[in-house]
Amino acid sequence: MKRMVSAFFAPLALLTAIPALAQGPRPSLETISPPVRTGVIALPVAAGVPDREVWYKNHDRIDVRNVTRPTLEPFLPEKPVTTSAVIVAPGGGFLGLSMENEGWNVAKWLQANGIPAFVLKYRVVPTPAPQAEFADKMARAMRGEAVDMAPPADTPAQALADAQAAMRYLQANAARYRIDAQHIGFMGFSAGGFLARSLVEAGGETMPAFVAPIYPKMGPMKVPADAPPMFVAVAADDMLLNRERGFPLIEDYRTAGRSVEFHLFASGRHGFGAGRPGTPTENWLDLFMRWLRTQNLLGTVN
Repeated sequence: MKRMVSAFFAPLALLTAIPALAQGPRPSLETISPPVRTGVIALPVAAGVPDREVWYKNHDRIDVRNVTRPTLEPFLPEKPVTTSAVIVAPGGGFLGLSMENEGWNVAKWLQANGIPAFVLKYRVVPTPAPQAEFADKMARAMRGEAVDMAPPADTPAQALADAQAAMRYLQANAARYRIDAQHIGFMGFSAGGFLARSLVEAGGETMPAFVAPIYPKMGPMKVPADAPPMFVAVAADDMLLNRERGFPLIEDYRTAGRSVEFHLFASGRHGFGAGRPGTPTENWLDLFMRWLRTQNLLGTVN
């Protein structure tokens, strides 16, 4: 249990219960009002589903949990350099989403560099509504105590359904956003990286044109024959790597004969988002941009 929570919850910064893994102050025990966002697209969900979202500060950045209504938020550049687009899926152990660190900040970088980006807020596993109870159970779990809350072993069905819905929406509305329906990629962080893998494994009409799982599950993957080019980045001191021997994800992609680029940074820990200053991860998005360009994954703007 302790290893599972450590692996999935670094983006939620609840690791302070273990001094050796401390990364900063605990999340606030107080919630905040939902941020006002414009242009957000509601994705399909069953009628009458109540909104149970809990928003709060984590390391002075904004997180959300108990998501029941998935959305897609556009970040469109004034002067796009490509007709390709990237869906960005934050992580958080499928019990929450690191919206600012692994969603908005990454999308803003892509937007500033001329790439249309869309942040996916997908459904997650329910957690206790009171923030204090949630934080207390996480702290107890980190101490090795048994609690009735844990990350799922892999991508929940509703999260995968939301990723597929996001792909379908952009494919159907590509002209509206001046993007190419055949050049929509998917980038995910931590649990969002799990989601990226699952989206590729599911295949079919929602297969992305390219995929970028960032510090994801590095275990074995069932790689389809038509799997898209993959970009992977992880830090060598990422606790997720303790779960595997070697890099089965990379080896499975290579064995399947599919294109993969892999960056193992000397340090940077888990949850570096758009890059952790002062570590080798700080400019990793430049490498991602180079990869898109050199793999001919950037559609040309007319």
